[in-house]
Amino acid sequence: MNRVIVDAANVVGSVPDGWWRDRRGATERLRDALVPFASAGVAGEPGPVEVVLVVEGAARGVTAVPGVRVEPAPGSGDDRIVELAEEAARDGVGCVVVTADRELRLRVTGYGARCVGPRTVREPPDEPA
Repeated sequence: MNRVIVDAANVVGSVPDGWWRDRRGATERLRDALVPFASAGVAGEPGPVEVVLVVEGAARGVTAVPGVRVEPAPGSGDDRIVELAEEAARDGVGCVVVTADRELRLRVTGYGARCVGPRTVREPPDEPA
């Protein structure tokens, strides 16, 4: 099963909707919105996919739900995302990273990950035809 790694801080911060007042709540809303992507797939990766939401800072207390694994970063969220992309490459698993962070994109593509922007997961996935 291919892996989709979501940079929670970057995706949450991509829309100025007041997320800074409740970062954990905004991250929980993102987590819940990601659930349908586990079966539908993301950006050309057909489902099912493993959705991994990497959280850091105030969002570290966010827990997993069926369909979305939550990875709390012990330090930098970017470093944990790179580790997960490296693991996917080592395991021969396809990997998509959802982020707009240019430096992070450069780091994960070195492990064969494909990158897509936050808008990819901001709208519900298309229904199967």
